[in-house]
Amino acid sequence: MGRLTRLFTDSHAGAGRSPLAAAGGRHEPCRPRGITRAPHAHRNDRRAADHDSGVNRTRLAGIGAILATAALWGTTGTAATFAPDAGPLAIGAAALGIGGLLQAVIAVPSLRRAAVLLRTHARVVLLGAGAVAAYPLAFYSSMHLAGVAIGSVISLASAPLFSGLFELVIDRRPLGARWLASAALGIAGGVLLCFAEFHGTATNGPATASGIALGLVAGVTYAAYSWAAQRLMGAGVPRSAAMGSVFGGGGLLLMPVLLITGAPLIASPAAFAVASYIALVPMFVGYVLFGYGLTKVPASTATTLTLAEPAVAAVLAVVIVGERLSATGWIGMSLFAAALLLLSTASAPEVQNTSNRADTARRRAEG
Repeated sequence: MGRLTRLFTDSHAGAGRSPLAAAGGRHEPCRPRGITRAPHAHRNDRRAADHDSGVNRTRLAGIGAILATAALWGTTGTAATFAPDAGPLAIGAAALGIGGLLQAVIAVPSLRRAAVLLRTHARVVLLGAGAVAAYPLAFYSSMHLAGVAIGSVISLASAPLFSGLFELVIDRRPLGARWLASAALGIAGGVLLCFAEFHGTATNGPATASGIALGLVAGVTYAAYSWAAQRLMGAGVPRSAAMGSVFGGGGLLLMPVLLITGAPLIASPAAFAVASYIALVPMFVGYVLFGYGLTKVPASTATTLTLAEPAVAAVLAVVIVGERLSATGWIGMSLFAAALLLLSTASAPEVQNTSNRADTARRRAEG
């Protein structure tokens, strides 16, 4: 009798009982196991859909932050033209020297908490700080020699290539086909902009060549500090501490340059206003947004998205500075737009978010 009771109970409690029988007590024939869908399968589907939606929203937020950063950065070259007596070294040292130190000031509590991790990754911090110090000197010198549009295009169009190489060689992270296509479109747009005819610029052949060379230096240093900041965040360093250490260190390195070359920046109200704007808005606010974006998208994606900067710079050069862009240049601009569209509409890759990796690393360190 006990055995029959157990058999009867099992027939009602097993996976084969229908939902109607479970609710009302009616016994129905069991479905074959092969076509029975577990009740939790629908919940899993919903969770997977919610996860994918959340990942896409996170990615879009990061893309938006990087594009806003690029738009702010695109104003720096045009702003610098309003301080013609200040040299490019002074402008560059003021821009990231002051902006970098401000990054460190607002990150002091986070820097204290992350001191152990930062000492552990001191080489990455030093690499990033050195790159931050070199970048504005090369970038503003490139624009001074080759023109606002060409200098910014070369600097920013080369950065995705160097960033991708860093991730491929150092992090062993393969580059996706969509990223390669986006970078190719952006670089092609940059090349067309370089060969476009810009009227109203006072550059010559040797100066342009020197400007292009310095633009490549700016591109590799930009990629280097982007990689360093993301590497620190991936190792468990909070975003504010990672950005504060890298940019604060770079700001300190730029202070001697600013002291030597910065006198023209305080010689007139206009020059002082230009230096203040570049340091506070594109550099300080821009890099806060850039640091946020780096927690949501890979450095290679971030540097590709900042290809919007030379497009903004070229438009401002035409509208405000008075440079006139030829048809070839406008084709290059359209290629930039296509690159950004291709990259921003890509589905989110199956790469763990850097903020999640940071939380995991911190828990391990605390444990």
